[in-house]
Amino acid sequence: MQPPVINCDQPQSKLLSITQAQQKIIDLVSPVTDTEMVPLKSALSRVLADPISSSLDIPGFDNSAMDGYAISSQCLNSENKNEKITLTLIGQSFAGAPYQGAEIEPSQCIRIMTGAMMPKGCDAVVMQEQVKRGGDKIVFDNCHCAGENVRYRGEDLKTGDSVLAAGKLLKPADLGLLAAVGQSEISVYRKVKIGFFSTGDELKSISETLEPGQIYDSNRYLLDGMLSRLQVKILDLGVIPDDKDIIKSTLNNAAESCDVIITSGGVSVGDADFVKQVLDEIGEIHFWRVAMKPGKPLAIGTIKQCTFFGLPGNPVSVFATFYQFALAALYRIMGADSFHPVQFKAKCLCDLKKAPGRAEFQRGKLRRNDLGELEVDSTGGQGSHLMTTLSQADCFIMLNVENAGVKAGEMVDVQPFYGLI
Repeated sequence: MQPPVINCDQPQSKLLSITQAQQKIIDLVSPVTDTEMVPLKSALSRVLADPISSSLDIPGFDNSAMDGYAISSQCLNSENKNEKITLTLIGQSFAGAPYQGAEIEPSQCIRIMTGAMMPKGCDAVVMQEQVKRGGDKIVFDNCHCAGENVRYRGEDLKTGDSVLAAGKLLKPADLGLLAAVGQSEISVYRKVKIGFFSTGDELKSISETLEPGQIYDSNRYLLDGMLSRLQVKILDLGVIPDDKDIIKSTLNNAAESCDVIITSGGVSVGDADFVKQVLDEIGEIHFWRVAMKPGKPLAIGTIKQCTFFGLPGNPVSVFATFYQFALAALYRIMGADSFHPVQFKAKCLCDLKKAPGRAEFQRGKLRRNDLGELEVDSTGGQGSHLMTTLSQADCFIMLNVENAGVKAGEMVDVQPFYGLI
């Protein structure tokens, strides 16, 4: 059941906090349920649909963690640690070519390479750097112990152990792990199809000639870049003019084939903001004003079975609201169990102006000083139309609602852009 529509357009309406808006959005969206089998090499950044258990032990046999000499710890003399140990070399064990002889005696040893199977009777490996060799004899200090430099069978995973849970967004390390347990293909949730468009009579595609009062549409390229980092299907619906009938037709058609529609512009209360009017007619949409800068107006809801995100019109506002609200919801729709952006403290190198009342996401540039401390500097003007300072930035400087400005040298919260994708 959909929660009641919250009308946030009235002057007396209270602004939603960022946390409130984020939670409301997550509560409104649902993951796709259809799945498909894909080869392991095609699974990067897909979402695992079924849990994976190991069908074998990892490692599958006791093996050496170092290049050196496999020995029996029975050769060690616990009574005299200063004694030198001398053993006879009788064979070798390489990775993929284990020693085939009989179980070794305490007076014997085997030359062994990293990853090679431990010979029968051996329970320790002395690193080659700790050994002096002459012919078929080796000499080393009596300071070693059983289990030294040995990787044991099943040390990482045992047969039947859980490898990965459903809902895991697969990283390169996950693909390596799945390969280690012999998974050649896996079940993942199908790709989510996302359609997006910009609205405004003043917007032109970059291949067109600008007339007085017109600007090139940058938001579609911004959205395309952010969406391309995800494993989703993208449908660019172009620039839609401020025409109520065309907007209505575009939204209805897109809702038939897309799982998600994202628009930029038209969700405010201006005379030409027809997106809001159309959504009131064809969808179950919630219009919110969020206590953040840039990006106060926001819309979220459904058109038929399609999830709708209405982002503000200014490009920096699109960038900020996409990463603070839409991205986590998209991961949930894709089937991922959670999404937690990286956030940490850094010393601010400059004064930052801010008035209390709204949280701000200012554009910053991170660096590490000679002492190894993280520092962040502003990239300049913070107007929501200033694309240059966004291009120069690699992080958000996050200032909370109560913050009344920052003095150089104070610690601030930062959210790197690389942690958002």
